[in-house]
Amino acid sequence: MAATVRQEARPATDEISEVAPGIVRMQLPIKLPGLGHVNCYALEDENGFALVDPGLPGEEPWNALVERLGQAGIPMARIHSVIVTHSHPDHFGGATRLREASGADIVSHKSFRLMWQVDDDDADPQQVADGAAAVDDADSARPKVMLGPMGRKQPWGGMYQPMGNAEQEQMRARMSDPRAVPTPTRKLEDAQVVRFARRDWVAVHTPGHTPDHLCLYDPVEGVVLSGDHVLPTITPHISGFGNVDNPLDEFLASLDRMDTLEGVRCVLPAHGDPFTNLSDRVDHIRRHHVERLQRLLDASKALGRRASVNELMQHLFSERAWGSMAESETFAHLEHLRLQGFTDSAWHDDLLWYTLTPAGVAAATASHDTEA
Repeated sequence: MAATVRQEARPATDEISEVAPGIVRMQLPIKLPGLGHVNCYALEDENGFALVDPGLPGEEPWNALVERLGQAGIPMARIHSVIVTHSHPDHFGGATRLREASGADIVSHKSFRLMWQVDDDDADPQQVADGAAAVDDADSARPKVMLGPMGRKQPWGGMYQPMGNAEQEQMRARMSDPRAVPTPTRKLEDAQVVRFARRDWVAVHTPGHTPDHLCLYDPVEGVVLSGDHVLPTITPHISGFGNVDNPLDEFLASLDRMDTLEGVRCVLPAHGDPFTNLSDRVDHIRRHHVERLQRLLDASKALGRRASVNELMQHLFSERAWGSMAESETFAHLEHLRLQGFTDSAWHDDLLWYTLTPAGVAAATASHDTEA
């Protein structure tokens, strides 16, 4: 029996559709783990258009974006803003070229930054592409670019490789273009009100998937541009990397914020189809992560000994998903448990090993008692 293809993994179509008053959805092709398209939304007002998430960097994605704009009847010269929901290439790739072509503002949350960047002005695009670290030298008191996870040995051993070799090389080539990483010209604060598509939007900072993730909420029409934060059928990747100790906790707290948005009638995600049941979807994603935390506790108790990230990853994900991304997400969940006092960790033979604390044993036992 063939597996069901998730909405988010479907290839892009050339359909142009109005999904809310003054908002048009276009689909741009991408090929990333679990994803086949990114939704680029066009928000029309009396001054022209704001585009949300203009696809990957590179010539082929740019040509696809230009083609979609032509199909939608949107002149390049009338694009006044490009809204980037967060710092992943499938969301920011076309932003700089749009600015060059139209003079558009590039709008993001104020914390927009690639995970390996220290300063946008200092970052060397080739180092960003290579995931390389610039060391201190006579001309600099600090590194210009921090080492990203790509090509770096991880706490579970091996090297971080979220894509296949061919896909990773293609992404490196795309990111080597100096125009690949945008410099935002308008940085939004959390709760700041901005005007697009003849309505006021509230900026909602939702870190977790990335530290700089931004949603926009229209309280009058009940529309939410949710980026990758809330997707219709999959949960966004929560990486064990970043500039915070507990990215999963940040993500869950950001999910809680979604429950505070009143009167939501239309959710416009970055991947997959628009949907209406924001509260139900948030609850489902929250329960998904709680169940995964419990599964790690149960697996640790059943093993009855210390376990590596890789070993526990195999209890959390199906075999077809095993790899760097699954290990990174397992690491994020284990660190969440450690910071809650349910596990301890220690390094041995260049690996990070986890063991249950008495509190973790009690939590695993209580779960089984409840099921009984």
